[in-house]
Amino acid sequence: MIERSRGLWKVIVRMRFCALVGVAGLLGACAPAVRHFPPEAKLAALLQERVRDRRAVGIAVGVLEADGTTTTAFAGDAGAGAGAPGGRTGFEIGSITKTFTGVLLADMVRTGEVRFDDPVSRYLPHGVRVPSRNGREITLLDLATNHSGLPGMPDNLSPADHTNPYADYSVEQMYGFVSGHRLRSDPGTSYEYSNIGFGLLGHALERAANSPYEDLVRARILAPLGMDGTAIELRGGQRDRMARGHNNRGFVVPYWDLPTIAGAGAFRSSMDDLLRYLAANVRAPKSGLDRSIHVTHQPQHAVSDSAAARTGTNAMGMGWQIRTVGNRRIVWKDGGTAGFQTFIGFDPERRVGVVVLSNTAIEVDDVGFHLIEPSLPLGAPPPIPRPVDVPASVLERYVGEYAVDPDISIVVSREGGTLFFEAFGEERAPLFAESENRFFPEAFDARITFIRGAAGAVDDIVLRAGGREMPGRRVR
Repeated sequence: MIERSRGLWKVIVRMRFCALVGVAGLLGACAPAVRHFPPEAKLAALLQERVRDRRAVGIAVGVLEADGTTTTAFAGDAGAGAGAPGGRTGFEIGSITKTFTGVLLADMVRTGEVRFDDPVSRYLPHGVRVPSRNGREITLLDLATNHSGLPGMPDNLSPADHTNPYADYSVEQMYGFVSGHRLRSDPGTSYEYSNIGFGLLGHALERAANSPYEDLVRARILAPLGMDGTAIELRGGQRDRMARGHNNRGFVVPYWDLPTIAGAGAFRSSMDDLLRYLAANVRAPKSGLDRSIHVTHQPQHAVSDSAAARTGTNAMGMGWQIRTVGNRRIVWKDGGTAGFQTFIGFDPERRVGVVVLSNTAIEVDDVGFHLIEPSLPLGAPPPIPRPVDVPASVLERYVGEYAVDPDISIVVSREGGTLFFEAFGEERAPLFAESENRFFPEAFDARITFIRGAAGAVDDIVLRAGGREMPGRRVR
């Protein structure tokens, strides 16, 4: 009765206030806040459509309004017949982890432990020879903005288990890669999405602080924000609440472990926790951590037109990507593992944001962008691929390297009767044929078409991914 009485008293006070301020009050403080996002029923209908189209096994959406209120919707199955996911269901969030690494760097700069322009070599053992070019060394900020000159993935990644490809990649292997790599561009000059770069950054920060990466993120970011369902090493009920991941054909796949390059994509989280994180990103900063969070949103580098067309990113913050749509700015990051696709993004001027979590390896970025900016369309459902057999002699014709634009190359290799595809900073993934010259990766939603020239040789490819069509030319 006490709580109910307090609620009634608030209503009476509000009614008296509205009567005093008159019409102006009714149009302002007394009127319902203007909502940016659709109501829960429409959000749920959108998710149910994704499940019906077999674009998700289980999916969750959370939206944050400018007044701080949140709405969530869930559909499908968290896995193994567990029913629809909920607010505390765990998802692998993949590269959204990079935003935590960016915040960790900004916070350690704020407290004077490191500097943005520190060479990363300062925090590595003396025997590690970090590459430089034209006298320019790789700095911590270069790593945090994908401008280090390092490639997407190291060339010495050879997992014993391709279903968990990073689990056995060691610190010694990372040091060996860094020591032997030659940069193709000067650090700080050009954009190249780099998982190994963020992994190296997280490792350098834990060495600088003399504390494990996960402990640093928990103590400095997760605990202050009340994100007790976010972790790398799952504890207690966290493991029981994890959704099961599915590939893009709907089959259950193993979770990923990234012990050495944790800063690139190792965290698991939940809708409840990521909405708390989203709120900390859009609210006016009050604490030191808030200020560190807001530093990571600031554009540090513009992105080339070709990379912007491919990625939807016009500029890089620290872990965050920035997209401009008309006069609107969307700060965002997505994540993907073998069995999960995730998105978090917000409009800092309107102070609204979205979280999308799916336990299926089919992109959900279009949902996030559309809810933030309705002029951006939802993607059409992809056709369901059905693999066919292609002779090894035909597959061999496709082996080679293809330049999509100056920023990215696609490498196609063969092992027996299987083609493998490597690009965009991701680990090498098998390709499956749906016709003699058209292939799809199991790990994410894309299509690759190999095109023969006039002489009959395969000279070109067309890559379709993320709603974009990108031609590529064979370079070797």
